[in-house]
This record gives sequence, C-alpha cells and structure tokens, in this order.
Amino acid sequence: MAPVIRRLLLWDVDGTLVRAGDLGAAVFDLALEDVLGRRLTFRVGMSGKTDPEIVREYLAEMEVPGTHDRVEAILRAAEEHLAAAAAAGELAAGGTACPGAGEVLALLACDPRVVSTLLTGNIAANALIKVAAFGLDRWLDLDIGAYGSDEADRKLLGPVALGRLAARRGVRLTGPDVWVIGDTPRDLECARAVGARCLLVATGRYGLGELATLGADAVLQDLCDASAVVKLLAGDL
Repeated sequence: MAPVIRRLLLWDVDGTLVRAGDLGAAVFDLALEDVLGRRLTFRVGMSGKTDPEIVREYLAEMEVPGTHDRVEAILRAAEEHLAAAAAAGELAAGGTACPGAGEVLALLACDPRVVSTLLTGNIAANALIKVAAFGLDRWLDLDIGAYGSDEADRKLLGPVALGRLAARRGVRLTGPDVWVIGDTPRDLECARAVGARCLLVATGRYGLGELATLGADAVLQDLCDASAVVKLLAGDL
C-alpha cells in the first residue's frame, strides 16, 4: 500500500521559489498597452498580490473601469507575453531560481508522505511558466495548486488548494499538517486564514528583520540549508 499523504506544502512563486527579473513586471506593462493602447509611466507594488489584484490596481490608477472582461483580456495578454519570453529564453536568462529552492523541493519529493504544490497570486499559466523555466515543476503537484486565476483574494486560495487535495488525491488535511511558504506578510495572512503553519523567507522584497516581527512559525534568510528546511517542514512526520 502506498504511503498516505500527511503533509501539504503550499509554495509561493515570486521571491520564494524564483525571481523573474524585470519580466515579472514588464509583462503587465506590455499587456496593458496591448489592451488599452496606452504606455505606462509608473508601476504598482506587486509583492504578495494576485495578478487580478495587480491589474485592477493599475486600472484604478489609470482611471479605467476594471470590468471583468477588461481584466481577463489584460491577464491573457500578460500570459502571452510571458510565454513568448520564456520560449525565447529571456525568462531563464533574466531570472533565477531562489537559492536552495531546487534542492529543498528535490529532497521533499523523496518523501511520499509529503506533497508540494503552489499557492501563488500568479494566474495558473504564468505560475507554471515561471517554475518550469528553472526546472522546478518536476517536484510540484501543480494540479492541486491554487492560483490568482482561482481567486483574486489571496486569503481564499488556501481553501482552494485543500479542496483540490481532497477532490483529486482523496486526502483531507488541516491546520498543522499544512505549511505555507512565502516571502511577504500576505503569505502569513493566507496561512492563518486556514490555520496553517507559515515559513517566511527573506529572498523577496522584505528583509529578515521585517519578516521576523510578523509572528510566523519560522523565518529564514533563505532556503540554502536544505536539510534544515526539510526537517522544519516535514521532520515531525
């Protein structure tokens, strides 16, 4: 009999597993120009936000109604631009996997009781493009992830992932059986919304000192000590 999944790890993408370089923001510039015919002269803060939330914030700043169809059109254009950049090798050339991310995911994948997936503000297509560009997709069960294309409110993404784990893998987990791993205060909010534990890493825009004051279950500078990270996330099984 195959071992039963006993631990769900929900990984953020940008700033936690990968850094997309300027492309992460540039695709929104291009998409907005495609749909609205206007070139941006500013950028909004993106850390911890979902893609629909980012688009609506841009539209509000530009005093353009954020209708559903308009937001969806911009998201589709952003997806097309990111896919083109990845196909041309620009994403891999201009970005990087965060230190230790690949080694940690590979070690965790050796334990059949543990499943790693994504919980990210990226729409699903863009999340896959980003992790695949750096070879991280092989260790992730992307089918049970939760994405900005599921909910614009990040705090609602935890239940989406838990629901998919139950529906598609026949496993129900709650509370301390779940970890959210991210790099912003919003990742912590997301974890607390479903009673999950939270690891924050200072590989994004927030420093270690800033993250340490938030009350997460663990805070690390990065994922470089892979064995220690694995012990933290799965060592009590």
